[in-house]
Amino acid sequence: MRNNSDHAMFADATHDEQSAQSFIKTLRVFSSRSFHSGNNALLKKKVLPHYPDGECPPRREMRTALEDEPHNKWWSSMMRTTQEMLYDTVGPSIERQLPNLIERAKSMRGKSGSLTLDDSVEIPPYLSAVDMHCKPGSYQQEMIEDDVFAGAEFDRTFRLYSMGGLGPNLDDMGFTLVAWMRKHFQDAGASNNGPQRILDMGCTVGHSTLPYCDLFPDAEIHAIDVAATCLRYGHARAVAMDKEVHFSQQDAEHTNFEDGSFDLVVSHAIMHETSRRAIRAIFKECHRLLAPGGLMIHMDGITPDKPFDKYYSDWMSINNNEPYLGTVQDEDFVGICEQAGFDTDKVQLGEGEPQFQGKPTDDKPVYGYLVVCAEK
Repeated sequence: MRNNSDHAMFADATHDEQSAQSFIKTLRVFSSRSFHSGNNALLKKKVLPHYPDGECPPRREMRTALEDEPHNKWWSSMMRTTQEMLYDTVGPSIERQLPNLIERAKSMRGKSGSLTLDDSVEIPPYLSAVDMHCKPGSYQQEMIEDDVFAGAEFDRTFRLYSMGGLGPNLDDMGFTLVAWMRKHFQDAGASNNGPQRILDMGCTVGHSTLPYCDLFPDAEIHAIDVAATCLRYGHARAVAMDKEVHFSQQDAEHTNFEDGSFDLVVSHAIMHETSRRAIRAIFKECHRLLAPGGLMIHMDGITPDKPFDKYYSDWMSINNNEPYLGTVQDEDFVGICEQAGFDTDKVQLGEGEPQFQGKPTDDKPVYGYLVVCAEK
């Protein structure tokens, strides 16, 4: 896996910083792939025999069965430690370069796309209540005027966290969602010429947003998030990569776009970052924003019908500061779509197939994606 990107906004790293980050990435590969396989063996021995083939046990039962197992305790400790070490190794490197990164970001403004910030936007309580993903200050903390720290840090930490599974530009989820859409909706979009206006909700720094620039070159692309520091970096990153995106600071539960503004509304991993109340409000807002015949497609790295993956997500909800990641697997997504105003026969659930090329290895793990789609 490349630890570096080649766009102009990407933070540099000294030899020692690069070595430390590579070590963390390698340790994470071992912990989450090789060592974690022992938990799969425990599940097969202690839990799965009590259920018919194909039936997935409740996540709480799997958690209870494994919580006192020495192997699981060792693995759990290693995973939590590597998560904290991501920020311990990357954070100081970004702080060292922060003034320069801020100036670089400022120099990108006005060149392509747009950046609209709104300091009246309130951070939802499901994001402000904890340091998400154990990241100190979470993703919305402002340390200095025109801050880009959280975005620049995320561009490096996410490379280590994903262990090479999302491609060199961390954009696999965007390509995967569009591949699923094209497979199931060959004529999707305004006048069957493809979507003309696209909205990406919860974009962070736009890793998954930028593929839409390549796949739909004639479309107007918007991306929203509540974290200004990530949006500043995300806009500058898009300009540096010669992509035109309109970034704005908004809460996905209630945006300022007019009714029927978009042909396609998407998200990549936003569902598990919300709450039971918020996900319902977001789906309802998607229905309002879509033009007739438009598509809402939310994709997330959850696989509630696969025991091993379901256990891992439940562990993450408790030990990686992602409170809704366990509960979201129990949701009735079809029912949520219906409550939002979509017709039942216009709702589809599916599984996205990762598009990143290369034979799966410990360095390129296979990710599972749940797709929730509804047509207006």
